[in-house]
Amino acid sequence: MSLVLDSAAQDLLFREARTANTFTDEPVTDEQVQAIYDLVKYGPTAFNQTPLRITLVRSEEARARLVKHMAEGNQAKTATAPLVAILSADNEFHEELPVLFPHFPQAKDVFFSERPVREQSALVNAALQAAYFIVGVRAAGLAAGPMTGLDFAGVQKEFLDDDHTPLMVVNIGKPGEDASFPRSPRLAYDDVITTV
Repeated sequence: MSLVLDSAAQDLLFREARTANTFTDEPVTDEQVQAIYDLVKYGPTAFNQTPLRITLVRSEEARARLVKHMAEGNQAKTATAPLVAILSADNEFHEELPVLFPHFPQAKDVFFSERPVREQSALVNAALQAAYFIVGVRAAGLAAGPMTGLDFAGVQKEFLDDDHTPLMVVNIGKPGEDASFPRSPRLAYDDVITTV
């Protein structure tokens, strides 16, 4: 095999990992979330930008406010997951570039002075970071249930501001009974890869 990562880690992160629809009641701690973030923050992005913002929904009051914005089929999952995270893109990420991209601090103004450019870049790079976050959840021995079936405008108004665009909601925890559907098909190498 051509991969350096051992087979058990490949299974944990990809082959055996599934989107969880049910969870046990075992809590997800702040220490676990910190360990996940401290691992995945090193994933590459353009200009080393870090537009992903994570809002942890822990209180029952906040959970109820979020559940009402979820699609009907996602409400029970979000209501019962040990931890729920709202992942969003910070459209003002460029303010941090002088620190995050110190060899070219002018990138903040040269490339990202216009809001539409920032929004597009924030969306793409926060989506990259969201994928790293999901893999990080798996690396912690937890399951993730990422969902885009929600009222995005409602979630933004309820939890964020005009500078933050919601991307998805992720339920996090130890998988419960009948947590996952059977593995769905994936496209083959030849269906995806083209060499020119």
